[in-house]
Amino acid sequence: MKIAAPASERGIALVIVMMVIVVLGMLAASFAYSMRVETKLAKNVGSESDMEWIGRSGIEVARYVLAQQLNCPNEPYDSLNQKWAGGPGGNCSSNGPLADISLEHIQLGRGECSVKIVDLERKMNINSANRQTIQQALDLMGVDSFDSYTILDSIEDWLDADSNPHINGAESDYYLTLPQPHVAKDGPFDDMSELLLVRGVTPEIYWGPQGTPPSRRSGQLRSAITFNRPDASFSYGLVDLFTTLGRPQVNINTASVGVLQLLPGVDRSCAEDIIRKRAGLDGVDGTDDDTPFFNPGELINVSCMNPIFVNQLSRYATVRSFTFEALVDVEIDQYKRRLVALLVRNSSRDVQILCTHWE
Repeated sequence: MKIAAPASERGIALVIVMMVIVVLGMLAASFAYSMRVETKLAKNVGSESDMEWIGRSGIEVARYVLAQQLNCPNEPYDSLNQKWAGGPGGNCSSNGPLADISLEHIQLGRGECSVKIVDLERKMNINSANRQTIQQALDLMGVDSFDSYTILDSIEDWLDADSNPHINGAESDYYLTLPQPHVAKDGPFDDMSELLLVRGVTPEIYWGPQGTPPSRRSGQLRSAITFNRPDASFSYGLVDLFTTLGRPQVNINTASVGVLQLLPGVDRSCAEDIIRKRAGLDGVDGTDDDTPFFNPGELINVSCMNPIFVNQLSRYATVRSFTFEALVDVEIDQYKRRLVALLVRNSSRDVQILCTHWE
C-alpha cells in the first residue's frame, strides 16, 4: 500500500520543477541570442569587402560631381545651392551631366551609400592664419584676455620650429611635466584636435556650444581626449572657425557668420548682411533663389562693406573651394559604417584623394 506524499512536499517539488524550467528557458534564450549575435557578426565580417567597394564607389561619385562642377561656365564659384553641397543645383546642373545625379541612397549591389561633401575653405586655415586673426577669433568667442594671451603664445610655440617659449607660451619642457606628458609639435597642425594638447585650450574653448560626435575626433588623439564635452559658455568653438587643411582664403559663399567675422572689416552685422545677400529672397542658404557671389569684389554691393576693405579682401576671401571632405555612409543589411575621404580639386580632370579612413 502506497502512502501519498504530503501536499507540502508535492508543492515544493512543483516549485523546483518550475524553477528548473525557467532556468533552462533563460539559458536557451541566452544561447539563442548569443548565436544570433555571432551570426550577425560573422555576416558583417563577410560584408567588409562589399562595404569597402561601396564606400570607394561613393568617393568616386564625389570626385565626379566636384569635377563636373568646374565645367559649368556660368557658375565660376562654389556655393551651398550646388549639387556637390546637397543643394538643388543651378541652371548648369539642371541642363548638364549633374542633372540626374543624386547623392542620397545610391543603390550598389546589395547595399547603398549616401554621400555628403563639405568644403574645407568654409573655415579659416589655422596654419596660415596670423596672430591677429586668431586673436579676433578668441575675442569673438568671448575668451578672457589673459587666457587669450596664453593661447596665442602657445599656438605660436606649437607652430614654430624653435624650443624657445613666448612669454605666455609653452614648449616641450612644460608639456613634459603634465600628468599626460607630450612634446610640442614645433610644426603645423595636422588635425584640429591637436589644439586640445596646446596650453590654455580647454574643451570648452575647443568645442564651443555646438560640440561634435566623438566619432569625428582624430583617431590618433582619441585615447588622449576621452572625456565628455562640458557645457560651454562661448559663442563659438575653435573647431567651428578653423581647419588644418585648405587654402588660406575663405569661401564667402559657404562660410558661416562666425568665420566671415574673421575677415578684415567684417563685424557680426556685416557678416549677417553678406549671408542675406547670398541667400536670396527666402534668406535660406542652399535653395533655388540663392544669389552667390561671382567674385570677392561683389562684396561692394553689400551695404555694410567699406570699399577700402573690399579691395583688400582678395588676400583673404575667394568664391572657389579646392579642398573637400567626402563623408560616405554605407549600409548593407542594416550594417552601417562611414568612410571619410579628403579630396583636393586641382582641375576638372584632377580631383586627388589625399587620404581615407573608416569611422
